[in-house]
Amino acid sequence: PSVYEYKVLMKEEPPSTQAESERLGLTKKIQKKLRSIYQNFSYKPRNKQEIAGSIRDSSDSGVLEKGTLSMMEGALKVSTSQVRNIMVPRPQIIFVDSNEAQSEFLPRIIKSGHSRFPVINSETDEVEGILLAKDLLPLLYSKKEEQLQLKDFLRTAVLVPESKKLNTLLDELRTTRNHMAIVMDEYGGIAGLVTIEDVLEEIVGEIEDEHDSQQGDLIKKLSKNEYLVSALISIEEFNQEFKSNLGNKDFETLGGIVMHHFSKFPKVNDAISIENLRFIIASKDKRRLKKIKVVKSG
Repeated sequence: PSVYEYKVLMKEEPPSTQAESERLGLTKKIQKKLRSIYQNFSYKPRNKQEIAGSIRDSSDSGVLEKGTLSMMEGALKVSTSQVRNIMVPRPQIIFVDSNEAQSEFLPRIIKSGHSRFPVINSETDEVEGILLAKDLLPLLYSKKEEQLQLKDFLRTAVLVPESKKLNTLLDELRTTRNHMAIVMDEYGGIAGLVTIEDVLEEIVGEIEDEHDSQQGDLIKKLSKNEYLVSALISIEEFNQEFKSNLGNKDFETLGGIVMHHFSKFPKVNDAISIENLRFIIASKDKRRLKKIKVVKSG
């Protein structure tokens, strides 16, 4: 070839292997960075723990309100918790014996304020049905007790195992339009009961009804050194009022700290001392503390 043709061929010579390798390496780095950015915008949680983390991050960044965060976390909890975690244990259930006379069980039902009662046969310990308080209104005005049979008022009882998931139970109760289920243990005995309200409270928080005691004032002075305090009072407010220094890193309310210091769920009148204060359980429901008597030393 001529000198001119030789120069043209030199200009069209492909780049060196090293240059090509560097170019490909840079391209891969850019692609990897783009994939990382894309994944951040299209992140798909792989399990419920990651979902919960994403929800909390959204709350921290102001996307979700605290109340919404609480309900979403409650919904996730319902999808993993079992009936045994929230049921009312058998010793706390108000039963009606199928062999009782109305003069025996009516006063107990009226005093309880509940709307539904499991009816059992005390001899066989079998559940015979559910009794609704509203169905008993005719009994209050009837003078012919012998003509009124308890079995005529019974509704079919829903029986569920302790291991049933709460979200499954909620779906079943809604579908069948039942409000209560009797919880059975692995041996076929009665372990407790659970209501649709119990499940919903896991999502939205405690639901107060007309029979629930009211929280009232957060702090009520009883005597010189005794106070009746709501378990829902914040640790910060409690410390300000009582000049105390209760830790609030892991707990937000007085009830949370007091519960933490008991080895088991306390009963009414159970007491414990923290710092220079004496805490006595004044009232509670089946899962939460409501009122706590606080006694100052000296």
